[in-house]
Amino acid sequence: MTQKRKRYDKQFKIAAARVVLGGEMRAVDLARELGIKNSTLGRWAQEHGGTGESAFPGNGSPKVNKDYEIAKLRKRVEEPGRENGLLKNFRAFLSQDHARDAGSPKSIGASSV
Repeated sequence: MTQKRKRYDKQFKIAAARVVLGGEMRAVDLARELGIKNSTLGRWAQEHGGTGESAFPGNGSPKVNKDYEIAKLRKRVEEPGRENGLLKNFRAFLSQDHARDAGSPKSIGASSV
């Protein structure tokens, strides 16, 4: 049996982190009141304290979003390389003798006059 992972929006995480960082409430007490793990709340406070308002981009995981962006950029860089490889292969095919002879009347079946 698998548990469904709970997701919290950015505003919720920032508000909870501000309460902990501002000293309004102890992390243990707030975590119990919100129904989340103390370690999760501590991580949110640490991330918000380190990056401020830019914490929790996208779905809330800076590492996942950063890795996604890197993979997307790598794909964009690799695409022209693959296109160049195809063009090189095509040019090599055209430079071969049988490729030049393929368009001649002899190869099409016309009689030479």
